[in-house]
Amino acid sequence: MSATELKTKATPAQTEAVKGGSFVQENQKSLLFIAAAIVLMVGVYIAYLKVYLGPREEKAANQIHVAQDYWTRKDWDKAIKGADSYPGLEQIIKDYSNTKTANLAYFYLGVAYLNKGEYRKAIDNFDSYRGDDMMVAAEAFGGAGDAYVELKDYDKAETYFKKAVDKANNQFLSPVYLKKLGLVYEAKNDNKSAAETYKKIKTDYPTSTEAQSIDAYIARSEAKS
Repeated sequence: MSATELKTKATPAQTEAVKGGSFVQENQKSLLFIAAAIVLMVGVYIAYLKVYLGPREEKAANQIHVAQDYWTRKDWDKAIKGADSYPGLEQIIKDYSNTKTANLAYFYLGVAYLNKGEYRKAIDNFDSYRGDDMMVAAEAFGGAGDAYVELKDYDKAETYFKKAVDKANNQFLSPVYLKKLGLVYEAKNDNKSAAETYKKIKTDYPTSTEAQSIDAYIARSEAKS
């Protein structure tokens, strides 16, 4: 190879760099169009939050308080269907979908239907809840677990109580759902798992209310193992 060839021959890296530059030049209009589209979508989303979702969120919050009051008083039918010209939880979800208030209404509905003995509806609403609050989310999993227990679907109940324990991850709710999980294992005649679950309450949450009487549950499940 001549000295001239050594000077003028491009390296692979240089060739790739040229290709890259050519791509940008050849597709400049397309890239600008994509960038503009992204900026437009971001702007539309911000406008959606401020102009559309914000006012609906405020209206939903103003409308739900009567249903919440009936729910607190355990007047489940009025909480669900509404009263005194105020919408119930079902109507809140229908009228104000995609709001935080409507999302919370799913949890309230789950509890209401659970207490009314309408377990499938309870499960559907608990499953529809998508909140960031860990405590409420844990209770939604736990509520679905309770409903599955009533339906004697112990496999599903086991799954949901495990989710509740993990989601709660605290000394208040986790031992509650661990105990329920242990009872589910006993219902399934899996007494070894029941004993291990009860022991977890004793070791991981020794100061909890559930831990104070858990020895009897441990002894019972071990005796049946």
